[in-house]
Amino acid sequence: MSNLILSFFKDFVLNVGLTHFLCLAAVLFCIGFIGLISSRNFIRVLMSLEILLNAVNINFIAFSAYCDPNEIRGQVFAIFIMAISAAEAALGLAILLSFFRKKPTVDVEEFRSLKG
Repeated sequence: MSNLILSFFKDFVLNVGLTHFLCLAAVLFCIGFIGLISSRNFIRVLMSLEILLNAVNINFIAFSAYCDPNEIRGQVFAIFIMAISAAEAALGLAILLSFFRKKPTVDVEEFRSLKG
């Protein structure tokens, strides 16, 4: 029984193609984009940006693995994007904390009233 399950998973993993990764990345990108334009909460906006960047990472790694498997250019770009997204999250949370000291809210629309 366990050999049958193991062979099923091996066949399933080996049959995953570039199209599957591109569809997953497209779904993640759409979810992130909809969350980005529809959310008023600053933390949700940051999370949506992270989802967008993760979709881009999936595309880079999938194209690198399927189009040029001997090179690691896609993986290198993905690592740079992860570093940029970590810096973006840290900077975004620092900005959120400084705004939160002025007005105790995380609503993005309230930040517009801080213009001087």
